[in-house]
Amino acid sequence: MIEEGTMAPDFSLPCETGESISLSSLRGKKVVLYFYPKDNTPGCTKEACSLRDSIEDLRDLEAEVIGISPDTPESHAAFIRKHSLPFHLLSDPEHKVMEAYGAYGEKTLYGKKTIGVIRSTFIIGSDGTVLKAFRKVNTATHGDDVRKALEKI
Repeated sequence: MIEEGTMAPDFSLPCETGESISLSSLRGKKVVLYFYPKDNTPGCTKEACSLRDSIEDLRDLEAEVIGISPDTPESHAAFIRKHSLPFHLLSDPEHKVMEAYGAYGEKTLYGKKTIGVIRSTFIIGSDGTVLKAFRKVNTATHGDDVRKALEKI
């Protein structure tokens, strides 16, 4: 489990265009790294659109948004087009990056224990340090919640 104040694990994953993006390639910028279960589902769409709607404020605070789910780059490309998302979505079908961040494992959904993506977000500083970890996410207000956290950092 990744904690605030520790170094964020580096990774390299394909985005919606098929090209790889690594966390280390974003050094020098703050990164809002969010993990979500599935493209085009109600909660994930609400969360992505909330971040989209806050993107100018997040960029003014010098933060880059990156989403990660198990979906394919093709699915990500369609999700981005459908909802005009102005950020990259990365594909982690084997859950390796999700596991490294504690964003994949046992969770309770509607009172039933399952294994899957644990919706979570990390604000990573320009030096690669985790500045803030969101383990509980309100999908409707997430963009604003991230903005408020960035303002305090």
